[in-house]
Amino acid sequence: MKTAHKYKLKKEDTVQIIAGKDKGKRGRILGILRDKDRLLVEGLNMVKKTKKRRSQQDRGGIVEIEAAIHASNVMIVCKKCGPTRIGYKLAGDKKLRVCRKCGEAL
Repeated sequence: MKTAHKYKLKKEDTVQIIAGKDKGKRGRILGILRDKDRLLVEGLNMVKKTKKRRSQQDRGGIVEIEAAIHASNVMIVCKKCGPTRIGYKLAGDKKLRVCRKCGEAL
C-alpha cells in the first residue's frame, strides 16, 4: 500500500499552475487528495462531466467541474514575489511557513 505524502500546501492557499493546459493561471485550493498526490484548484483544470437527472428541478446533463491536478504541477504564490517554494521557520514554539525568496510568512 502506498503511503500519503506530507504536504506543505494547505486548503485555501493561492497557487499557480506551472505545467499543463492551464499554465500560468492562479486559483485557490479547494481540496487535497493525499492518497493520489493531487489537488482540486478553484476554476482550473475544468472538464466536462455528464450528470444524471436527480429530480424534476435538477436537469442533469453536461456540467463543467474542476478535475484534480498533480501537486508537482503547482507552486504556492507569495504576495510579494509570486510563485515560490515553501520553507519553515521556528518562531518560539510555533512552526511558520515562509517564502524561500523573501522570507515573508505565508
